[in-house]
Amino acid sequence: MTLSEPTSRASEREPAPEGADLARLCARMLSDGRAKDVMILDLQGLSPVTSYFVIATGTSQRQIRGIAEEIRIEMKRSGLLPLGLEGLDESRWVLIDYADVVIHLMSADARSFYDLEMLWGDAPKVEWES
Repeated sequence: MTLSEPTSRASEREPAPEGADLARLCARMLSDGRAKDVMILDLQGLSPVTSYFVIATGTSQRQIRGIAEEIRIEMKRSGLLPLGLEGLDESRWVLIDYADVVIHLMSADARSFYDLEMLWGDAPKVEWES
């Protein structure tokens, strides 16, 4: 082995996706987990906190918890750790913060009550399904 060869698996990883690519990846993971009404809102220029919201509805607390855990595990494999993870215990509204992308996985009641789509109505929707 020479010094120029990688010495750890971390250096062999693909770079973690960012911005819109990360948002699309998260949307696909939510959809694969059978979340409903998955959407991405582009908050660039509208929010100083994040660039994208990925919003989805889970059908049960168990499903919401399971999808959130799967996303956290898969992102960790890519080298991404969340800045914050809230709501996992109750699983009515789980928020996972990856800086540029914030995931909101909500029960139908919570999504209807908080209506993030209306609150951020000026934000353009991002196509993610191919």
